[in-house]
Amino acid sequence: MINKKEAALSSIIAAVFLTTMKFVVGILTFSLGIISEAIHSLLDLLAAMITYFSVSMSDKPADRQHQYGHGKIENLSAFLESVLLVITCVWIVYEAINRLLTNESSVTVTIWSYAVVIVSMIIDISRSRMLFKVAKRDNSQALEADAIHFSTDILSSAVVLLGLVCAHFGYYKADAISAIGVAIIVLFISYRLGKSAIDVLLDRVPDGLTEKVEARLKANTDIVGFHDLKIRVAGPDTFVKVNVHIGHDLDLEAAHDICDRIEKDICTMIPKCEIIVHAEPE
Repeated sequence: MINKKEAALSSIIAAVFLTTMKFVVGILTFSLGIISEAIHSLLDLLAAMITYFSVSMSDKPADRQHQYGHGKIENLSAFLESVLLVITCVWIVYEAINRLLTNESSVTVTIWSYAVVIVSMIIDISRSRMLFKVAKRDNSQALEADAIHFSTDILSSAVVLLGLVCAHFGYYKADAISAIGVAIIVLFISYRLGKSAIDVLLDRVPDGLTEKVEARLKANTDIVGFHDLKIRVAGPDTFVKVNVHIGHDLDLEAAHDICDRIEKDICTMIPKCEIIVHAEPE
């Protein structure tokens, strides 16, 4: 089973291969469109390196300076990648508008042009599927951001491929028009990704999580009530603190057993959860 670090490393290898391939073919065929794709892949390489660094750091255990661990570096990485996506979109829109205004084609149709775009799409599809799978399994926002990056490359490559096909029929504006549409979609995805990362960095509780924990506590017949429930998320980890009220006639051992059962119950509901339960006599 591939782990987060291996998944991130595979993204770097794929990005290096794609960037090199696009630059070589773009220069040999004098295709500005493919050279533009190579520049886009350079951004992906930078994003992949950021992801690799973040997942390598996030798994480090807690220490005296970072007592809640290093998980939030994944959220910071996701935010930085969303910024890179926005930069990419701005560049795509600028290039597309420039082509529409100048009525110039920047795509040279050759067999190598088709080959590099198709190979790029196959690799991007494979990488994005693998990254999404690992990101979902390990609750990794950094890998999710990297997967989105590769997914946008699929759209971008599809736009270039469309431009190549349309060039055969003399309609060169299709490439630029499609690029603007792709940029709008990616901007929307970038906004959601960036907002999600900022929410975690600002300790915003994920939607519905507080209600789920409260419902589980209210259904617990071992406690009379609870208060001061606090939840925070850092990378793939979730931290929960709560004060529970128990019968005043219970001894310390019984109270401790109740707290243990509550902790195990909550941890079965929330993956990678660390919970502290403080018992108070009712």
